Amino acid sequence: MRQLPEADRDAIRLAQDPKFPRWLEQITATGGCAHPVHLSGSTTTLDSTTGEIIRHYDTRDEPGERLLVRCRNRRATICPACSRLHAGDTYHLVRAGLLGGKNIPITIRNRPRLFVTLTAPSFGPVHRAGDRCRPRRNGGTCEHGRPLGCGALHAPDAAVVGQPLCPSCYDYTAHVLWHAHASKLWDRFVIDVRRRLASSVGLVQSRFARHARLSFARVAEYQKRAAVHVHAVVRLDGPAGPDDEPPAWGSADLLSDAVHASARRVLVHTLYSSAVGELALHWGAQVDARPLSAQGDGPDDDAVAAYVAKYVTKGASETGAGTDHPLTAWEDIESAPVSGHVRTLMRTCWRLGELPEYEPLHLRTWTHTLGYRGHILTKSRAYSTTYAALRAERAHHKGHADMPDMVTERHWRYVGSGHTPGAALIAAGVADDLAESRRLGREAKQQGKGRR
Repeated sequence: MRQLPEADRDAIRLAQDPKFPRWLEQITATGGCAHPVHLSGSTTTLDSTTGEIIRHYDTRDEPGERLLVRCRNRRATICPACSRLHAGDTYHLVRAGLLGGKNIPITIRNRPRLFVTLTAPSFGPVHRAGDRCRPRRNGGTCEHGRPLGCGALHAPDAAVVGQPLCPSCYDYTAHVLWHAHASKLWDRFVIDVRRRLASSVGLVQSRFARHARLSFARVAEYQKRAAVHVHAVVRLDGPAGPDDEPPAWGSADLLSDAVHASARRVLVHTLYSSAVGELALHWGAQVDARPLSAQGDGPDDDAVAAYVAKYVTKGASETGAGTDHPLTAWEDIESAPVSGHVRTLMRTCWRLGELPEYEPLHLRTWTHTLGYRGHILTKSRAYSTTYAALRAERAHHKGHADMPDMVTERHWRYVGSGHTPGAALIAAGVADDLAESRRLGREAKQQGKGRR
Protein backbone atom coordinates (compact mmCIF):
# COMPACT_ATOMS: atom_id res chain seq x y z
CA MET A 1 0.00 0.00 0.00
CA ARG A 2 2.78 2.44 0.86
CA GLN A 3 4.22 2.06 -2.64
CA LEU A 4 0.95 3.09 -4.29
CA PRO A 5 0.30 6.72 -5.32
CA GLU A 6 -1.68 8.80 -2.84
CA ALA A 7 -4.76 8.89 -5.07
CA ASP A 8 -4.84 5.08 -5.35
CA ARG A 9 -4.45 4.62 -1.58
CA ASP A 10 -7.26 7.10 -0.97
CA ALA A 11 -9.53 5.39 -3.54
CA ILE A 12 -8.98 2.02 -1.82
CA ARG A 13 -9.81 3.62 1.54
CA LEU A 14 -13.07 4.99 0.15
CA ALA A 15 -14.01 1.66 -1.46
CA GLN A 16 -13.61 -0.12 1.89
CA ASP A 17 -16.03 2.24 3.64
CA PRO A 18 -19.40 0.56 4.38
CA LYS A 19 -21.19 3.62 2.96
CA PHE A 20 -19.21 3.57 -0.30
CA PRO A 21 -22.21 2.46 -2.44
CA ARG A 22 -24.24 5.46 -1.25
CA TRP A 23 -21.26 7.79 -1.76
CA LEU A 24 -20.90 6.45 -5.31
CA GLU A 25 -24.60 7.16 -5.89
CA GLN A 26 -24.01 10.78 -4.89
CA ILE A 27 -21.02 11.07 -7.23
CA THR A 28 -23.10 9.61 -10.08
CA ALA A 29 -25.99 11.97 -9.31
CA THR A 30 -23.60 14.93 -9.76
CA GLY A 31 -22.49 13.51 -13.11
CA GLY A 32 -18.95 13.05 -11.79
CA CYS A 33 -18.61 16.75 -10.92
CA ALA A 34 -14.93 17.63 -10.43
CA HIS A 35 -15.53 20.19 -7.65
CA PRO A 36 -18.81 19.34 -5.90
CA VAL A 37 -20.23 21.55 -3.18
CA HIS A 38 -20.72 19.82 0.20
CA LEU A 39 -23.94 20.67 2.05
CA SER A 40 -25.25 19.68 5.44
CA GLY A 41 -28.87 19.99 6.51
CA SER A 42 -32.36 18.67 5.95
CA THR A 43 -35.52 19.02 3.87
CA THR A 44 -39.01 18.32 5.20
CA THR A 45 -42.13 18.19 3.02
CA LEU A 46 -45.46 18.64 4.82
CA ASP A 47 -49.11 18.60 3.84
CA SER A 48 -50.12 22.26 3.93
CA THR A 49 -53.61 21.37 5.22
CA THR A 50 -52.97 18.76 7.92
CA GLY A 51 -49.31 19.43 8.73
CA GLU A 52 -48.53 15.75 8.19
CA ILE A 53 -44.90 15.03 7.30
CA ILE A 54 -44.90 13.53 3.81
CA ARG A 55 -41.16 13.22 3.34
CA HIS A 56 -38.06 14.00 5.37
CA TYR A 57 -34.43 13.94 4.27
CA ASP A 58 -31.43 14.55 6.52
CA THR A 59 -27.73 14.38 5.69
CA ARG A 60 -26.97 12.77 9.05
CA ASP A 61 -27.60 9.45 7.31
CA GLU A 62 -25.22 10.25 4.44
CA PRO A 63 -21.49 9.39 4.13
CA GLY A 64 -19.62 12.06 6.06
CA GLU A 65 -23.02 13.55 7.01
CA ARG A 66 -23.05 15.65 3.86
CA LEU A 67 -24.70 15.83 0.44
CA LEU A 68 -22.71 16.50 -2.73
CA VAL A 69 -24.22 18.81 -5.37
CA ARG A 70 -22.87 20.06 -8.70
CA CYS A 71 -20.52 23.04 -8.82
CA ARG A 72 -22.25 24.17 -12.08
CA ASN A 73 -19.06 25.67 -13.49
CA ARG A 74 -19.48 26.27 -17.23
CA ARG A 75 -15.75 25.90 -18.05
CA ALA A 76 -14.63 22.52 -19.36
CA THR A 77 -11.14 23.22 -18.03
CA ILE A 78 -12.58 23.46 -14.50
CA CYS A 79 -15.31 20.81 -14.50
CA PRO A 80 -15.94 18.76 -17.67
CA ALA A 81 -19.08 17.17 -16.21
CA CYS A 82 -20.85 20.43 -15.33
CA SER A 83 -19.69 22.11 -18.52
CA ARG A 84 -21.43 19.40 -20.56
CA LEU A 85 -24.66 20.05 -18.66
CA HIS A 86 -24.28 23.81 -19.18
CA ALA A 87 -23.62 23.28 -22.89
CA GLY A 88 -26.81 21.23 -23.17
CA ASP A 89 -28.84 23.94 -21.45
CA THR A 90 -27.29 26.59 -23.70
CA TYR A 91 -28.10 24.55 -26.81
CA HIS A 92 -31.78 24.29 -25.84
CA LEU A 93 -31.90 27.95 -24.81
CA VAL A 94 -30.52 29.16 -28.16
CA ARG A 95 -32.41 26.58 -30.22
CA ALA A 96 -35.74 27.51 -28.60
CA GLY A 97 -35.22 31.07 -29.81
CA LEU A 98 -34.58 29.79 -33.34
CA LEU A 99 -37.09 26.99 -33.80
CA GLY A 100 -39.53 27.30 -30.92
CA GLY A 101 -40.25 24.99 -28.00
CA LYS A 102 -39.79 25.56 -24.26
CA ASN A 103 -42.95 27.73 -24.23
CA ILE A 104 -41.79 29.59 -27.37
CA PRO A 105 -44.13 29.24 -30.41
CA ILE A 106 -42.74 27.41 -33.44
CA THR A 107 -43.92 30.30 -35.65
CA ILE A 108 -40.73 32.21 -34.75
CA ARG A 109 -38.82 30.11 -37.29
CA ASN A 110 -40.54 32.15 -39.99
CA ARG A 111 -39.57 35.52 -38.48
CA PRO A 112 -36.74 37.73 -39.81
CA ARG A 113 -33.65 36.20 -38.16
CA LEU A 114 -29.93 36.81 -38.60
CA PHE A 115 -26.71 35.20 -37.43
CA VAL A 116 -24.52 38.25 -36.81
CA THR A 117 -20.76 38.42 -36.28
CA LEU A 118 -19.12 41.61 -35.01
CA THR A 119 -15.36 41.85 -34.56
CA ALA A 120 -12.92 44.06 -32.69
CA PRO A 121 -11.04 46.70 -34.70
CA SER A 122 -7.36 46.36 -35.54
CA PHE A 123 -4.91 47.35 -32.82
CA GLY A 124 -1.91 46.51 -35.01
CA PRO A 125 -0.96 43.85 -37.61
CA VAL A 126 -0.72 40.26 -36.32
CA HIS A 127 0.44 37.01 -37.90
CA ARG A 128 -2.27 35.11 -39.78
CA ALA A 129 -2.81 31.48 -40.78
CA GLY A 130 -3.75 30.15 -44.21
CA ASP A 131 -2.23 31.88 -47.21
CA ARG A 132 0.99 33.85 -46.99
CA CYS A 133 0.78 35.74 -43.72
CA ARG A 134 1.32 39.40 -44.61
CA PRO A 135 3.25 39.66 -47.88
CA ARG A 136 4.73 43.06 -48.70
CA ARG A 137 6.19 43.72 -52.15
CA ASN A 138 8.40 46.54 -50.92
CA GLY A 139 9.43 44.99 -47.60
CA GLY A 140 10.43 47.68 -45.14
CA THR A 141 10.66 47.90 -41.38
CA CYS A 142 8.74 49.76 -38.68
CA GLU A 143 10.26 52.45 -36.48
CA HIS A 144 11.42 49.74 -34.10
CA GLY A 145 13.37 47.95 -36.81
CA ARG A 146 10.99 44.99 -37.25
CA PRO A 147 9.67 43.84 -40.67
CA LEU A 148 6.36 45.33 -41.74
CA GLY A 149 5.34 42.09 -43.43
CA CYS A 150 5.65 38.32 -43.19
CA GLY A 151 5.75 35.98 -46.18
CA ALA A 152 5.54 32.72 -44.20
CA LEU A 153 2.75 30.15 -44.40
CA HIS A 154 1.56 29.56 -40.84
CA ALA A 155 -0.44 26.50 -39.78
CA PRO A 156 -3.71 27.35 -37.95
CA ASP A 157 -2.30 26.02 -34.67
CA ALA A 158 1.10 27.70 -35.01
CA ALA A 159 2.11 29.59 -31.84
CA VAL A 160 2.92 32.72 -33.83
CA VAL A 161 -0.65 33.10 -35.19
CA GLY A 162 -2.35 36.06 -33.53
CA GLN A 163 0.92 37.50 -32.22
CA PRO A 164 1.80 41.09 -33.27
CA LEU A 165 4.40 41.62 -36.00
CA CYS A 166 5.83 44.31 -33.73
CA PRO A 167 4.75 44.30 -30.07
CA SER A 168 6.12 47.82 -29.68
CA CYS A 169 3.81 49.14 -32.42
CA TYR A 170 0.75 47.25 -31.14
CA ASP A 171 -1.80 49.42 -29.31
CA TYR A 172 -2.22 47.38 -26.13
CA THR A 173 -3.92 50.25 -24.32
CA ALA A 174 -6.69 50.53 -26.93
CA HIS A 175 -7.07 46.73 -26.94
CA VAL A 176 -7.64 46.59 -23.17
CA LEU A 177 -9.97 49.60 -23.09
CA TRP A 178 -11.96 48.21 -26.02
CA HIS A 179 -12.49 45.01 -24.02
CA ALA A 180 -13.56 47.01 -20.98
CA HIS A 181 -16.20 48.85 -23.05
CA ALA A 182 -17.29 45.97 -25.34
CA SER A 183 -20.53 45.35 -23.43
CA LYS A 184 -21.45 49.02 -23.60
CA LEU A 185 -20.62 49.01 -27.31
CA TRP A 186 -23.03 46.09 -27.78
CA ASP A 187 -25.77 47.90 -25.85
CA ARG A 188 -25.32 50.99 -28.02
CA PHE A 189 -25.37 48.78 -31.12
CA VAL A 190 -28.72 47.17 -30.19
CA ILE A 191 -30.26 50.57 -29.44
CA ASP A 192 -29.04 51.96 -32.76
CA VAL A 193 -30.40 48.96 -34.70
CA ARG A 194 -33.83 49.69 -33.24
CA ARG A 195 -33.51 53.36 -34.18
CA ARG A 196 -32.47 52.55 -37.75
CA LEU A 197 -35.31 50.10 -38.21
CA ALA A 198 -37.75 52.74 -37.02
CA SER A 199 -36.38 55.52 -39.22
CA SER A 200 -36.23 53.24 -42.29
CA VAL A 201 -40.01 52.72 -42.17
CA GLY A 202 -40.92 56.26 -41.12
CA LEU A 203 -41.59 55.58 -37.44
CA VAL A 204 -40.80 57.91 -34.60
CA GLN A 205 -37.93 56.16 -32.80
CA SER A 206 -39.59 56.40 -29.40
CA ARG A 207 -42.59 54.44 -30.75
CA PHE A 208 -40.66 51.51 -32.20
CA ALA A 209 -41.59 49.32 -29.20
CA ARG A 210 -45.29 49.72 -30.11
CA HIS A 211 -44.67 48.06 -33.46
CA ALA A 212 -41.83 45.56 -33.06
CA ARG A 213 -39.33 44.06 -30.64
CA LEU A 214 -35.71 43.09 -31.26
CA SER A 215 -34.70 39.86 -29.51
CA PHE A 216 -31.21 38.38 -29.41
CA ALA A 217 -28.81 35.91 -27.84
CA ARG A 218 -25.10 36.64 -28.15
CA VAL A 219 -21.87 34.88 -27.23
CA ALA A 220 -18.43 36.48 -26.86
CA GLU A 221 -15.47 34.61 -28.35
CA TYR A 222 -11.75 35.33 -28.18
CA GLN A 223 -9.94 35.37 -31.51
CA LYS A 224 -6.36 34.20 -31.99
CA ARG A 225 -5.14 37.77 -31.37
CA ALA A 226 -6.84 37.60 -27.93
CA ALA A 227 -9.49 40.13 -28.96
CA VAL A 228 -13.16 39.43 -28.31
CA HIS A 229 -15.62 39.21 -31.14
CA VAL A 230 -19.35 38.60 -30.91
CA HIS A 231 -21.69 36.06 -32.49
CA ALA A 232 -25.39 36.79 -32.08
CA VAL A 233 -28.74 35.44 -33.16
CA VAL A 234 -30.99 38.45 -33.80
CA ARG A 235 -34.75 38.07 -34.34
CA LEU A 236 -37.51 40.57 -35.13
CA ASP A 237 -40.81 39.97 -33.31
CA GLY A 238 -44.02 41.85 -32.78
CA PRO A 239 -44.32 44.26 -29.83
CA ALA A 240 -45.37 41.47 -27.43
CA GLY A 241 -42.35 39.31 -28.25
CA PRO A 242 -42.33 35.69 -29.45
CA ASP A 243 -46.12 35.35 -29.24
CA ASP A 244 -46.66 38.31 -31.55
CA GLU A 245 -46.05 38.41 -35.30
CA PRO A 246 -43.71 41.17 -36.57
CA PRO A 247 -45.15 44.06 -38.61
CA ALA A 248 -45.62 43.63 -42.35
CA TRP A 249 -42.60 45.83 -43.08
CA GLY A 250 -40.29 43.56 -41.09
CA SER A 251 -37.86 41.61 -43.29
CA ALA A 252 -34.44 39.97 -43.00
CA ASP A 253 -33.03 42.40 -45.59
CA LEU A 254 -34.23 45.43 -43.65
CA LEU A 255 -32.80 43.98 -40.44
CA SER A 256 -29.49 43.19 -42.17
CA ASP A 257 -29.18 46.74 -43.50
CA ALA A 258 -29.79 48.14 -40.02
CA VAL A 259 -27.18 45.81 -38.49
CA HIS A 260 -24.49 46.80 -40.99
CA ALA A 261 -25.26 50.51 -40.68
CA SER A 262 -25.23 50.43 -36.87
CA ALA A 263 -22.00 48.42 -36.74
CA ARG A 264 -20.29 51.13 -38.83
CA ARG A 265 -21.78 54.04 -36.89
CA VAL A 266 -21.79 53.22 -33.17
CA LEU A 267 -19.09 54.76 -30.98
CA VAL A 268 -18.24 54.64 -27.28
CA HIS A 269 -15.87 57.28 -25.88
CA THR A 270 -13.62 56.49 -22.95
CA LEU A 271 -13.18 58.87 -20.05
CA TYR A 272 -10.38 61.36 -20.59
CA SER A 273 -7.06 60.42 -19.06
CA SER A 274 -3.96 62.58 -19.01
CA ALA A 275 -1.93 59.42 -19.58
CA VAL A 276 -4.03 58.02 -22.44
CA GLY A 277 -6.30 60.78 -23.69
CA GLU A 278 -9.85 60.07 -24.89
CA LEU A 279 -10.40 57.11 -27.22
CA ALA A 280 -13.32 56.61 -29.62
CA LEU A 281 -14.05 52.87 -29.64
CA HIS A 282 -15.95 51.14 -32.44
CA TRP A 283 -16.55 47.74 -34.03
CA GLY A 284 -14.13 46.30 -36.54
CA ALA A 285 -14.57 46.53 -40.30
CA GLN A 286 -15.49 42.84 -40.61
CA VAL A 287 -19.25 42.56 -40.07
CA ASP A 288 -21.31 39.56 -41.13
CA ALA A 289 -25.10 39.24 -41.00
CA ARG A 290 -26.39 36.02 -42.56
CA PRO A 291 -30.14 35.37 -42.77
CA LEU A 292 -31.44 32.25 -41.04
CA SER A 293 -34.11 30.76 -43.27
CA ALA A 294 -36.78 28.25 -42.27
CA GLN A 295 -36.41 26.76 -45.78
CA GLY A 296 -32.86 25.67 -44.98
CA ASP A 297 -31.07 27.88 -47.55
CA GLY A 298 -29.01 29.67 -44.88
CA PRO A 299 -26.92 28.60 -41.88
CA ASP A 300 -28.47 25.60 -40.14
CA ASP A 301 -30.38 26.51 -36.97
CA ASP A 302 -29.20 23.43 -35.07
CA ALA A 303 -25.60 24.10 -36.12
CA VAL A 304 -25.83 27.69 -34.87
CA ALA A 305 -27.22 26.53 -31.51
CA ALA A 306 -24.53 23.83 -31.23
CA TYR A 307 -21.77 26.32 -32.05
CA VAL A 308 -22.88 28.73 -29.34
CA ALA A 309 -23.30 25.89 -26.83
CA LYS A 310 -19.82 24.56 -27.59
CA TYR A 311 -18.14 27.90 -27.13
CA VAL A 312 -19.69 28.88 -23.78
CA THR A 313 -17.94 25.95 -22.09
CA LYS A 314 -14.46 26.99 -23.17
CA GLY A 315 -12.28 28.43 -20.44
CA ALA A 316 -9.93 31.35 -20.96
CA SER A 317 -6.91 29.08 -20.66
CA GLU A 318 -8.36 26.80 -23.35
CA THR A 319 -8.68 29.66 -25.84
CA GLY A 320 -5.22 30.98 -25.00
CA ALA A 321 -6.65 34.37 -24.01
CA GLY A 322 -6.14 34.73 -20.28
CA THR A 323 -6.71 32.43 -17.32
CA ASP A 324 -9.75 30.89 -15.65
CA HIS A 325 -8.91 32.36 -12.24
CA PRO A 326 -8.54 36.02 -11.15
CA LEU A 327 -5.02 37.36 -10.72
CA THR A 328 -4.45 39.25 -7.49
CA ALA A 329 -0.84 40.41 -7.80
CA TRP A 330 1.72 41.45 -10.39
CA GLU A 331 3.64 38.24 -9.64
CA ASP A 332 0.59 36.22 -10.75
CA ILE A 333 0.84 37.83 -14.18
CA GLU A 334 4.51 36.97 -14.51
CA SER A 335 3.89 33.31 -13.63
CA ALA A 336 0.68 32.82 -15.68
CA PRO A 337 0.98 30.13 -18.41
CA VAL A 338 0.17 32.49 -21.32
CA SER A 339 1.85 33.82 -24.44
CA GLY A 340 3.99 36.96 -24.40
CA HIS A 341 1.21 38.85 -26.23
CA VAL A 342 -1.41 37.92 -23.62
CA ARG A 343 1.01 38.66 -20.76
CA THR A 344 1.52 42.17 -22.14
CA LEU A 345 -2.25 42.66 -22.27
CA MET A 346 -2.45 41.55 -18.63
CA ARG A 347 0.32 43.96 -17.64
CA THR A 348 -1.51 46.75 -19.47
CA CYS A 349 -4.72 45.91 -17.57
CA TRP A 350 -2.86 46.06 -14.28
CA ARG A 351 -1.15 49.38 -15.04
CA LEU A 352 -4.29 51.07 -16.36
CA GLY A 353 -6.21 49.76 -13.36
CA GLU A 354 -4.23 51.98 -11.01
CA LEU A 355 -5.34 55.17 -12.81
CA PRO A 356 -8.17 56.81 -10.81
CA GLU A 357 -10.15 57.73 -13.95
CA TYR A 358 -10.39 54.04 -14.90
CA GLU A 359 -11.33 52.82 -11.43
CA PRO A 360 -15.00 52.18 -12.45
CA LEU A 361 -13.76 49.68 -15.05
CA HIS A 362 -12.21 47.41 -12.36
CA LEU A 363 -9.41 46.51 -14.77
CA ARG A 364 -7.29 44.80 -12.14
CA THR A 365 -10.21 42.58 -11.18
CA TRP A 366 -10.58 41.55 -14.84
CA THR A 367 -6.90 41.20 -15.66
CA HIS A 368 -7.34 37.45 -16.14
CA THR A 369 -9.85 38.11 -18.98
CA LEU A 370 -7.74 40.91 -20.49
CA GLY A 371 -10.15 43.62 -19.37
CA TYR A 372 -13.31 42.02 -20.78
CA ARG A 373 -15.94 42.09 -18.03
CA GLY A 374 -19.11 41.01 -19.80
CA HIS A 375 -20.82 37.65 -19.64
CA ILE A 376 -19.84 35.03 -22.19
CA LEU A 377 -23.53 34.55 -23.09
CA THR A 378 -26.24 37.19 -22.79
CA LYS A 379 -29.75 37.36 -24.20
CA SER A 380 -32.69 39.70 -24.28
CA ARG A 381 -35.58 38.90 -21.97
CA ALA A 382 -38.00 37.84 -24.72
CA TYR A 383 -35.56 35.78 -26.83
CA SER A 384 -36.41 32.38 -25.33
CA THR A 385 -36.45 30.44 -22.09
CA THR A 386 -33.96 30.89 -19.22
CA TYR A 387 -31.33 28.74 -17.51
CA ALA A 388 -33.45 28.81 -14.35
CA ALA A 389 -36.49 27.48 -16.22
CA LEU A 390 -34.44 24.71 -17.82
CA ARG A 391 -33.05 23.67 -14.43
CA ALA A 392 -36.52 23.71 -12.90
CA GLU A 393 -37.80 21.55 -15.77
CA ARG A 394 -34.98 19.08 -15.21
CA ALA A 395 -35.67 18.97 -11.46
CA HIS A 396 -39.37 18.34 -12.15
CA HIS A 397 -38.47 15.54 -14.57
CA LYS A 398 -36.35 13.90 -11.87
CA GLY A 399 -39.10 14.31 -9.29
CA HIS A 400 -37.31 16.97 -7.22
CA ALA A 401 -39.80 19.78 -7.73
CA ASP A 402 -42.22 20.98 -5.04
CA MET A 403 -45.69 19.41 -5.20
CA PRO A 404 -49.00 21.32 -5.08
CA ASP A 405 -50.62 21.61 -1.64
CA MET A 406 -47.28 20.82 -0.04
CA VAL A 407 -44.96 23.00 2.04
CA THR A 408 -41.22 22.34 1.98
CA GLU A 409 -38.97 23.46 4.82
CA ARG A 410 -35.27 23.59 4.00
CA HIS A 411 -32.33 24.06 6.35
CA TRP A 412 -28.95 23.88 4.63
CA ARG A 413 -25.42 25.14 5.21
CA TYR A 414 -22.20 24.99 3.25
CA VAL A 415 -19.55 22.72 4.78
CA GLY A 416 -16.92 22.39 2.04
CA SER A 417 -16.17 21.63 -1.59
CA GLY A 418 -13.98 19.53 -3.83
CA HIS A 419 -12.64 15.98 -3.65
CA THR A 420 -9.89 14.09 -1.90
CA PRO A 421 -7.31 12.64 -4.38
CA GLY A 422 -9.00 9.23 -4.47
CA ALA A 423 -12.47 10.71 -4.77
CA ALA A 424 -11.32 12.88 -7.67
CA LEU A 425 -10.00 9.78 -9.44
CA ILE A 426 -13.30 7.93 -9.02
CA ALA A 427 -15.39 11.00 -10.00
CA ALA A 428 -13.37 11.43 -13.20
CA GLY A 429 -14.05 7.80 -14.08
CA VAL A 430 -17.76 8.25 -13.45
CA ALA A 431 -17.83 11.38 -15.62
CA ASP A 432 -16.03 9.56 -18.46
CA ASP A 433 -18.42 6.59 -18.24
CA LEU A 434 -21.48 8.85 -18.37
CA ALA A 435 -20.05 10.81 -21.31
CA GLU A 436 -19.33 7.58 -23.19
CA SER A 437 -22.84 6.30 -22.43
CA ARG A 438 -24.36 9.51 -23.86
CA ARG A 439 -22.15 9.23 -26.95
CA LEU A 440 -23.23 5.65 -27.58
CA GLY A 441 -26.84 6.66 -27.04
CA ARG A 442 -26.56 9.43 -29.65
CA GLU A 443 -24.95 7.06 -32.15
CA ALA A 444 -27.69 4.47 -31.60
CA LYS A 445 -30.35 7.12 -32.08
CA GLN A 446 -28.75 8.35 -35.33
CA GLN A 447 -28.45 4.80 -36.64
CA GLY A 448 -32.09 4.22 -35.81
CA LYS A 449 -33.09 7.28 -37.82
CA GLY A 450 -30.93 6.12 -40.70
CA ARG A 451 -32.77 2.78 -40.95
CA ARG A 452 -36.19 4.40 -41.22
